Amino acid sequence: MSLSNSAGSDEESRGTGDGPRSTGEDARSTAENAPSIDDKILDAAAELVAVLGKRVQLAEIARRAGVSRPTVYRRWPDVRAVVGSLLTREIMRTVERTPRTGDDLAGLVEWIVDVAVQLRDHPVLGGLLADGDLLTEYVVQRLGTSQRTLLSLLRDAVEAGQRGGTVRPGEPMQLASMVLLITQSTVQSHRMVAELLPEPAWRSELALALNGYLRP
Repeated sequence: MSLSNSAGSDEESRGTGDGPRSTGEDARSTAENAPSIDDKILDAAAELVAVLGKRVQLAEIARRAGVSRPTVYRRWPDVRAVVGSLLTREIMRTVERTPRTGDDLAGLVEWIVDVAVQLRDHPVLGGLLADGDLLTEYVVQRLGTSQRTLLSLLRDAVEAGQRGGTVRPGEPMQLASMVLLITQSTVQSHRMVAELLPEPAWRSELALALNGYLRP
């Protein structure tokens, strides 16, 4: 009996039992799960870009994030850099939560279309798509970090398909670049042809275009 009580006391004192955690543990857990200052700033930028587009100002981002303007400037030189980091974060998060279902051509095309739909409907990227000038500045005129990362992922996927014989021969990065162009332009222009290409057709036609380009 005494051994059981002693073990229970030891377990509670170590904080490994089923009882409530100590205040110190709660504080550590809260600190670990709390967003970083960078994420707070990017979250604020996301909320503002979705509503204001290119009219967003750095002072507004700082105010929404609950930080000072110097705090933002220590991390990014201007609004353009903040939005660039925001795009990279959101695109990478979208890709990370959309795993490929297989290394063959079917799995590759399904993955690309799924990612394209999520990016097309993303609340932040959707705001950029509605603002042609801003989209051109951040996506069309330069090859940013997010696009380079996407190209790397696409190249790896193309190589996997080539090894399995379901993707045609060719220099993998060149094939990946064209896949990115096809998909990116389809996402950017979807509103223009929305009446002609309703949702099911949009998906199927993009899949057909990718299959036609990559099939051996």
